[in-house]
Amino acid sequence: MKKKKVVIALGGNAIQAKDATAEAQQQALKETARQLLKIMKAGYDMIITHGNGPQVGNIVLQQQASNTEKTPAMPLDTCGAMSQGMIGYWMENALEDAMEEAGIKKNVATVVTRVEVSPDDPAFQHPSKPIGPFYTEEEARKMMKEQNITMIEDAGRGWRRVVPSPQPVNILEHKMINQLMEGGNVVIAVGGGGIPVIRKNHSHIGVEAVIDKDFAAQKLAELVNADILLILTAVGHVCIHYMRPDEKILTDISIEELKKYLENGEFQPGSMKPKVEAAILFVESNPSRKAIITSLDHAFDALEGKIGTQIMVEQVPV
Repeated sequence: MKKKKVVIALGGNAIQAKDATAEAQQQALKETARQLLKIMKAGYDMIITHGNGPQVGNIVLQQQASNTEKTPAMPLDTCGAMSQGMIGYWMENALEDAMEEAGIKKNVATVVTRVEVSPDDPAFQHPSKPIGPFYTEEEARKMMKEQNITMIEDAGRGWRRVVPSPQPVNILEHKMINQLMEGGNVVIAVGGGGIPVIRKNHSHIGVEAVIDKDFAAQKLAELVNADILLILTAVGHVCIHYMRPDEKILTDISIEELKKYLENGEFQPGSMKPKVEAAILFVESNPSRKAIITSLDHAFDALEGKIGTQIMVEQVPV
């Protein structure tokens, strides 16, 4: 029986909760690795993608704090590359430890991944992707004046810096990533949505942006011809009428039905909306594909069809 390819998009809770120390984030990844081990044991070929919002935001702050002529601050695309290497390193260690304990012999590799975007993407004119920590309104307004950056109030939790979030048009390393996966390796790639680059004069140039990790995972899953896109977040299912008395969870659902809920404004931007949109794009790219949205602790059961929001062309899987 042919092993199924799955691209797994890890949410931020898989890496960092409240504690931003390296030790705390590595500890969180140990639990993440234990959940991913169940998928590995079942024989799935997998590529792991992940977010980097808090991490890249903190790296940017550290760069700014030490910015001098001798130690100039690095641009956002380079900070994104730093976060890919850092989180990939932590995740490699966590996965290798889990596999060693389980007696599984596989290699784990992180691919620092560039994601091509269009220089004409309208997102460059409308920054919307929050990065970094939360601030009070007073702090935010002072930073906007002093640093010439854009900050917005984020869902009642405080103010955050926002940067452009263009759509991915290509994953430059996708062939290498696919070869590694098909060679029996566990691959960590497209961290934080990948390093955003544009094509100019036969070269690729980094740009000041952060690509949404769910759209980047979708594009990668499409390019490597994955069978399943598994988007992991903080909740077990997608819901409509969220946090209302008539809240309803969605289980098996067709993309057409999900599109209607999307059009009706059921899903919040920056939260569930990009996950739903990425899932629809992936399933539309090939009718035999399936997307799943669920929580990390339900990841394996969701792949087995027992839980989570299962998104297909038709409501009943064939």
